[in-house]
Order: sequence, then structure tokens, then C-alpha cells
Amino acid sequence: MQDVPGEPTIRNDDKQDVPDVPDVTQPTTPSSDAPPRPEARLEKAVRAAEQALIEFEIALETFRVEVENFSRLHHQRLGPMYSRLDELDALIAEAKAKHSGDPEDLRKAQEARAMVQPMPGVEELFHDWLDSEGLSPEAAAMLTDQPVRPPKRVRPSDEARKLYRDLARKAHPDLAQDEPERARREEFITRVNAAYGRGDEPLLRELAEEWAAGPAPAEPRLSESDELYARLDWLSQRKELLTLVAKDLEESAIGSMLRMAPDDPDRLLEEIAEQLLAQVAEREAELAALVG
Repeated sequence: MQDVPGEPTIRNDDKQDVPDVPDVTQPTTPSSDAPPRPEARLEKAVRAAEQALIEFEIALETFRVEVENFSRLHHQRLGPMYSRLDELDALIAEAKAKHSGDPEDLRKAQEARAMVQPMPGVEELFHDWLDSEGLSPEAAAMLTDQPVRPPKRVRPSDEARKLYRDLARKAHPDLAQDEPERARREEFITRVNAAYGRGDEPLLRELAEEWAAGPAPAEPRLSESDELYARLDWLSQRKELLTLVAKDLEESAIGSMLRMAPDDPDRLLEEIAEQLLAQVAEREAELAALVG
């Protein structure tokens, strides 16, 4: 049992002298012969910094998954519209160049056409929204306000979020006291992050059982002052690095959009889709006027 400064120290095996007075127990007082360890306060600061860093990393990973999922939905639902706009811009530029024959208009038409050339990995980016003929039936239906098959949602459930947070707090690599333990935790957390990114609640439950059955984390050991200072310095540098990562996520195009409507991202996508459909209609009208 650890002594708590300022509190009476009572142990079951202490032999206490009781004065010869009925029903009165002599209170014990803290011993002045055992001064507090000089490293105790520093060690407490290290533990607090570790927990703060873990909570920060959990929040960052949660936001990263949300950004990734929103990005996937954004590309699936709006990608075909952006492609259609690029195609219309190229057709309009080509029609203007054909009309004028101006070298500058010809250059602009070539640049606009280059924007709609297939890019590496575009099929993977838009999944089954693009086929060998261009827009898939689903994408074409969306552009004509017809019902479409909704994109696959990848949003972790509340239970999956809870399981992920519990696992991250228990198995986080920053709690390791040596390199082998850190490697074991990093490998495990990688699998946890992958399962959470897919919203795989059953797998998260299996991982929770796996961790519970594994070797128990080592008890925190007492550290010397120099080791504790080095640990604090590492935690500070790690926090600075993660802060930069979080800033990049928040300031990214998708992150900024998600922060505009964190509680209803679907509605934001619908609003953007309406704007893009209006732009498509304007471009088609402009092209029709040029061709006519």
C-alpha cells in the first residue's frame, strides 16, 4: 500500500499502542522519517502526459477515419458530376476554338481536353461509377435525377467507437516500457485501426478478447529523473508532430467540408450535388447555344 502525503498511514500489520482508555483508539500520524521520493512528482507528470497524448491520438484517429469515409462518399457520389463538368468545359472550349480559329482558344481547348484524360487509378477512385463507356448507369442516373444505388457506407457504430477507444487506451504503444513490448503493441494497434476503419464491430470484439487473453502490461517501474525528463521530452515532441498531422487534416479540402457539417455530412453532400447539377445544366445550355 502506498503512502499518500497528508493522510494517515495505516497498515494491517502495524503494531499500534493503544492507551488504557475504554473505546478510544490512538490515531496514527504520518512518519516524518520517510521523505517523499524526489522523482515522485515528475513521475506523476509523465503519467499524466502519457494519458493526455493517448486521448489526443484517439481523437485524431477518429477524425482521420471520419475524413477518410467522407472522402470516399464524396468521390463516389460527386465524382461523376465533376467528370461531367470537365467534359463539358472541354467541349465548350473546343466549340469556341472551332468558331474563332484563334491560337489562344486552341491552346485553351487542348488544356481543357487534357483535364478529362483518364488519370492513373481513376477507376479505383470512383469504383463502379465509371466503366469502359464512361459514366456508369448509376452515375448517368444521378445526372438525370433518377434513383441510384446508394454508395456503401463505412461509418463505425457507437459500439465500435467504444470498443476502439477502450482498446486504444489499453494497448497503446506509448504505454510500452521497452522496445519488444512497443513492437507488440504497435502490431496490435495496427490491426485495431484497420478494423475500426472498416467499421468491423465483430472483429473489434475479437481483438478485445485477444488483448484480454494476452500478456498483462508490465507494471510501471520507478524511473530516475533523467529518464523521466527524457520521457517528457519525447511526449512533447510526439504531441507537436500529431498537432501538425491534425492541422493538415482539418485544413484539407475534405476535412474543411466535414467540419462545416459534422452532424449531418449527408445533407452537405446533397447541397453540393444540387450545386453541381445546376452547373452541369448551365454548361449544357452554353454548349447547345455554341453548337446551334
